[in-house]
Amino acid sequence: MILFPAIDIRGGKCVRLIQGDYNQEIIYNDSPTAMAKEWEKQGAEYIHVVDLDGAKTGNSLNRDAIEQIAKTVSIPVQVGGGIRSMIRVDSHIASGVSRVIIGTAAIVDKQFLNDAVEKYGDKIAVSIDARNGFVATDGWTEMSEVKAVDLLAELAAIGVKTVIYTDIAKDGMLQGPNLHELEMMNDASSIAIIASGGVSTEEDIAELRKLDMYGAIIGKALYEGKLSLEKIMEATI
Repeated sequence: MILFPAIDIRGGKCVRLIQGDYNQEIIYNDSPTAMAKEWEKQGAEYIHVVDLDGAKTGNSLNRDAIEQIAKTVSIPVQVGGGIRSMIRVDSHIASGVSRVIIGTAAIVDKQFLNDAVEKYGDKIAVSIDARNGFVATDGWTEMSEVKAVDLLAELAAIGVKTVIYTDIAKDGMLQGPNLHELEMMNDASSIAIIASGGVSTEEDIAELRKLDMYGAIIGKALYEGKLSLEKIMEATI
């Protein structure tokens, strides 16, 4: 199982939001690039980057910061947040990003998703952010009537190979992931599932490994010192 340290960027800085609330922000580092280099040093195999400004507005305000990360570290980088056009996808791929994550647009613009998958194949992933099993959109500010498991089936038909599944109620709360929802999603299709939200202990990681998850994103627990990436990586060698 791949562990993805998360770097959430807002206003060019590395931050974390509590349950996606833009009014509850903690700044952890003024330099997302320095943070990425630190995670790489500690043994990270892959970096997960979210453009929070892009997720909320659809405008890429942190493109330079993201490109700098991709060009500085030697490990792959996946990026999401407000990616709603092929121009944005092309731009990220051209800047060295290994995988582009489409969120809201995967629900509201299936043609765009189809085009992206047709052009880039497994370099395209989809982020499913859910609360009580229903998909949220627009940086978690809007709820849809689409069930997450139903969306997963649609994505499989399109050819999507990787999905990041986030339980909003768990994100940033350090209370553990929603194992029931994750198991259901993982069993529903052959799509590789990356768990996100609430992963905060070594026991959480062990439980996700038992579920045979493809990956797990760790955010606040690393920044708050609840988990040591270096220690976890050494234990798996």
